[in-house]
Amino acid sequence: MNNLGPPLQESALTEELSRKFNQMKLLLEIANKITSHLDMRELFKVIAETIYQITGCDAAGMTLYDAEKETLQAYALELKAEFKATPPVQEGMSIPIDNELPLMKVLHSQQTVIVNYQELKTIKSPLIKKTIEDGIKSICSAPLASRGKVLGTVNIVSTTENAFTQEDALLLTQIASQIAIALDNALNFDRARQAEQQVASERDRWRLLLDINNAVVSHLDLKDLVKSIGISLSKLIPLEAVGIALYEKEHNHLRLFVNNYSSPDSKGFDEGKTFPLEGTPGGLVYTSGKPFLLKKPDPERFPADDMHLLPGGRQSCCLAPLISHGRKLGVIGLISTKQNAFTETNLELLNHISSQVAIAVENALAYREIEILKNKLTQEKLYLEEELNSSWNFEQIIGTSPTFKRVLKQVETVAPIDSTVLLYGETGTGKEIIARAIHNLSTRRERTLVKLNCAAIPSGLLESELFGHEKGAFTGAIAQRAGRFELANKGTLLLDEVGEIPLELQPKLLRVLQEQEFERLGSTRTQRVDVRLVAATNRNLAQMVENNEFRSDLYYRLNVFPINIPPLRERQEDIPLLVSYFASKFANRMRKKIETISSESMAALTKYHWPGNIRELENFIERAIILTSGLELQIPITELKPKIPEIPLPTAKKASTLENVERDHILRVLRETNWVVSGPTGAAVRLGMKRSTLQSKMQKLGITRQSSF
Repeated sequence: MNNLGPPLQESALTEELSRKFNQMKLLLEIANKITSHLDMRELFKVIAETIYQITGCDAAGMTLYDAEKETLQAYALELKAEFKATPPVQEGMSIPIDNELPLMKVLHSQQTVIVNYQELKTIKSPLIKKTIEDGIKSICSAPLASRGKVLGTVNIVSTTENAFTQEDALLLTQIASQIAIALDNALNFDRARQAEQQVASERDRWRLLLDINNAVVSHLDLKDLVKSIGISLSKLIPLEAVGIALYEKEHNHLRLFVNNYSSPDSKGFDEGKTFPLEGTPGGLVYTSGKPFLLKKPDPERFPADDMHLLPGGRQSCCLAPLISHGRKLGVIGLISTKQNAFTETNLELLNHISSQVAIAVENALAYREIEILKNKLTQEKLYLEEELNSSWNFEQIIGTSPTFKRVLKQVETVAPIDSTVLLYGETGTGKEIIARAIHNLSTRRERTLVKLNCAAIPSGLLESELFGHEKGAFTGAIAQRAGRFELANKGTLLLDEVGEIPLELQPKLLRVLQEQEFERLGSTRTQRVDVRLVAATNRNLAQMVENNEFRSDLYYRLNVFPINIPPLRERQEDIPLLVSYFASKFANRMRKKIETISSESMAALTKYHWPGNIRELENFIERAIILTSGLELQIPITELKPKIPEIPLPTAKKASTLENVERDHILRVLRETNWVVSGPTGAAVRLGMKRSTLQSKMQKLGITRQSSF
């Protein structure tokens, strides 16, 4: 028996040496693995396989401790394939600070701790109770300490009671010391990388602020401004569109004033769209004056929100208020078709630059308003110059006949009232002079009287003349232009030859008269005006309504206060006064001295029917002044005595053709109406045909005024 002793001792020693050798070999493997891994999670996954071999545990994990923030977090967790239970702690989970926990004892003492089943049952922590329920009966935890600083713990668990020995604890301590060095290096590397990223982020932030500042000072056009801002922001934020919505006090809503895709070659969308303040994210931001991040659609909170701003629908947005000098202008927004596209950092950045953008928006709006007023003043100047150069002024209204006095009385009655006036009269009767008299006697006399002859403008351009157009609205629209209604705002608009307005344009004119609002060509933005309308025509609008050539609703809206201006042949008492006025006017202009006019000449002038009315009389007197060489006005009396040739009756040998009969009939009616073609008493009405039809027949039949003499 004594011979058996030494060999047994030698065998145990050999076994112990072999075990020690294997442990050292595994520790060396861990050291090699640590030097080849920078990612701690991947590293711990590899180390866990070695720990399983050494200790025989069922699971291994690692926690990180932040002493400043007093937080403990499960950083890594590895389970054996045979371990089927769900561990109470998941990777990334925050572990509540509880001094009863073995982890806390390890952190405070910086010593490795073994906790067996009997001791676990005495701990009241809910986390430990859950651990026991999952079948764990043994725990061993070692501190992760480097350079005197505790970084966390390495923990192994087993479903077997008393599974870990002091040798396991010593080995785990050695493994933890190696992991701690790698962890410290990895954390320092992460800190350096985060610091580098923060520096890069700050650099990009300052670069963005510089770009925004450059956009603020270099762009006075809102579209260009927002496009530039969008391009700058898209370098840091994953946005698909950027827009500005401005508040309109008159309607108490936000109008999407400009909205462009951020890429340089993209096109804008939905300019002019409006949003209510209630039930929309933009309304919330404007009302509260605070930024807001909408990560996904929320129809319950924002029932009035329009989701179709982008193809595919707007799913998330980042909004900030535009406030300049304490005045809220509107909202700037970043938009995406993806949910959760923006972060709180994006919102903070947008809110930071919103004050700069607000200043730029205020400047752009002021510039735009100045441009509009400048263009309007230029147009008004042209109209005022045209009026000053006109041959008629209000003071030059001449007439004492009873019929003309009745017209002046009507003018005096309606002028102070803003009602629409419709002037009827043949060509040359002075409808424009009466319109100017109405304007000069009204409360709008300090503003402009704007005129437009509807017959002188091609039908395709008439809408643009009336309502204006945006740049690019049609071919040739190279710049924005204000229409006559805009120019006449707060003043009076004279629409001469209103009967020539095309049917398709009449509803838009009716809307302006009723609602005092319209849109320019190429724009969806509604503009309001305050315009007093005076319309004039030499056509029978009532007959045109019956012939479906003029809308009845527009006719009734125009015919509020009709004034019939009599032709010159119905106010013969005024002819001597007009002759005297025109003679004096043209004589002074031509530096001639005219003292008298013969009674014979005046009688001839008075008896003539004047189909061209005052305009014809004016031109006739001007021609007479040119021909006069002495002190007495010499008029070509022969021009006032037309000779009507006899029309031979048809003979039996040569019967009249239908064409000849029609020609004779038209000639007879033309003579009876003194060759007045259009108007309520014109030949076209008496013949029951349109003016254009009559003129076409006259041309076809070779009927001219000279041909009838």
